[in-house]
Amino acid sequence: MPTRTRFTIWRPLATAAITTLVAAFLTPATTAHATPRESRPVFSYDDAVREAVWVDTRLDGDGDGRTDRVAVDIVRPREPAAQGRKVPVIMDASPYYSCCGRGNESQRKTYDAQGRVVRMPLFYDNYFVPRGYAFVGVDLAGTNRSDGCVDVGGRSDILSAKAVVDWLNGRATAYTTRTGTTTATADWTNGRTGMIGKSWDGTIANGVAATGVKGLKTIVPISAISSWYDYYFQQGAPLYDSGPDWLSNYVDSPDARAKCAAVQRELVDGAPRTGDLTDLWSERDHVPDASKVRASVFLVHGLQDLNVRMKHVGQWWDALAEHGVERKIWLSQTGHVDPFDFRRGAWVDTLHRWFDHALLGYDNGIDREPMADVERHPDQWVTSTVWPPRATRTATLRPAAGDRPGVGTLGLRKGRGTATFTDDPGLSETDWAAAVDTPTPAKAGFTTAPLTRDLRLSGSSRVTVTATPTTPTAHLTAVLVDLGPDTVRDYAASGEGITTLTDRTCWGSSTAGDSACYKETRAQTADVEYTVLSRGWADLGTHADPGKGVPLTPGKAYTITVDLAATDHVVPAGHRLALIVAGTDKDLVEPPADTPTLTLDLSRTTARVPFVGGARAFAAATAGTATATPGSGPLDGVAAPRHTQRLP
Repeated sequence: MPTRTRFTIWRPLATAAITTLVAAFLTPATTAHATPRESRPVFSYDDAVREAVWVDTRLDGDGDGRTDRVAVDIVRPREPAAQGRKVPVIMDASPYYSCCGRGNESQRKTYDAQGRVVRMPLFYDNYFVPRGYAFVGVDLAGTNRSDGCVDVGGRSDILSAKAVVDWLNGRATAYTTRTGTTTATADWTNGRTGMIGKSWDGTIANGVAATGVKGLKTIVPISAISSWYDYYFQQGAPLYDSGPDWLSNYVDSPDARAKCAAVQRELVDGAPRTGDLTDLWSERDHVPDASKVRASVFLVHGLQDLNVRMKHVGQWWDALAEHGVERKIWLSQTGHVDPFDFRRGAWVDTLHRWFDHALLGYDNGIDREPMADVERHPDQWVTSTVWPPRATRTATLRPAAGDRPGVGTLGLRKGRGTATFTDDPGLSETDWAAAVDTPTPAKAGFTTAPLTRDLRLSGSSRVTVTATPTTPTAHLTAVLVDLGPDTVRDYAASGEGITTLTDRTCWGSSTAGDSACYKETRAQTADVEYTVLSRGWADLGTHADPGKGVPLTPGKAYTITVDLAATDHVVPAGHRLALIVAGTDKDLVEPPADTPTLTLDLSRTTARVPFVGGARAFAAATAGTATATPGSGPLDGVAAPRHTQRLP
């Protein structure tokens, strides 16, 4: 672990030395340097300026006749302002600062008697303010000390955060109080802003970047949503049993609850449980606006995040790539976990260099390093120059009937026969995978022979099925499974792959009211005999239009393509790759109104899977003979997660 990522006690420097260092560390690099450059902790955190302003969003979401103002809490180094120098901004816009807290220890903002922030959650201010950055924590409209209403990813969410970027660049108005008339200017910043945040916060960063706002130079979305429809549904199949109004109620302030009944009604009416794609969802889809993104993107996500699923990564990443956006990505084996809590030292070091490059203009080489870091085993990481790797090609795999019902083969030759299963809402992907080699009535499973060499999947898959239902409603699930023993992070446990310890390490400078010291973690692991590596769901009623479901005609065949989440996974030699098609995936998708039996036409069923090396790599890995490692009985895997509405 690089020792420079741990910040020790700040010691005052002579005035001349401070002046020299200010000039050195706040002037962007304009020429190439033989060695990397980095910002250093030369400014006092104890003496940092702590202030609050309220930025006018020019919206009136709560309908009280005046435009809404959002609260912006600021911590910035005092010395640069005294020298007439300007600093860049790191910004986290969040709905969670008062209701629920941020980070593994659920920290909330605290204030002194004058309303100035005392504790800012997370380590960003502690670490980066001494290094010459301002940190800005924005209360989204309708939360904590802000006016307005929470509209869960809509115009109010995005434009209230965008207004702050505009103010930092001199294009919006802020006030020193929530209701007063004295204006505040951001004359201490150069306007260069980077947004960061996990989950909902990271989603706001995605949305603000998709407006193309000037001054936003980079975003670091962690476990973030790219389309709110795909958070609640996939192709018409409901993933949660409640809508965005539940989230709004959870995070909004008492003032918002009293004023925002109309917005609540819009959230209910605009998000019907039918799963139809409405205007409300279109407004909350950032993927079509990837062409507007001016900022670089450093994306972090858990490959086994079953809250904000990897589908959000695949579609956003591909859209950004199409439009040439500078990108970097980390993919962990965890669920919904911040990298500070699964790879702390490397994360702080990498984030430091990323912001130095994007916001201070330092030529530190991070833009020339491998694009992707992927956790292959707990705490074991590999890199890819680009992601997915350049040699990745899509291979079309075809399932075929085997000697026993529901236990078939998977290969490159055209499939044959049929497979029939009956939806059982009491069973999940873990149940199907555990019994993949056993004829069971609730799933159709198809496996390769044991591989003779490693086979890497990288990117998003699609499974096309032709299915004949017996009822007017039916849901489908398709999963890819690595059949073979491994030790993985236990992503379905309460820590989603981490265990929180009692000892603390410090990452920045502390004050009496804001400690930079956080509890350490370690990987929580499980020994398994299979790993579900990609998933997808659909309502068969959306076969003709993914945004509009219709009743099915029993006995009629329908063809539908199910999008599977992006992944990066190596199926080792000796393991098998399996495709399972079934109905309701307990704890991950809600059941249909009926209990259908579905018959698959395997000659018209395919899986398009991205392999490094494409179909040739698959053919080579499945050629010859190898000894299978799984036993003949039920297999053990990570337990299925409990199905509850969680905060994104």
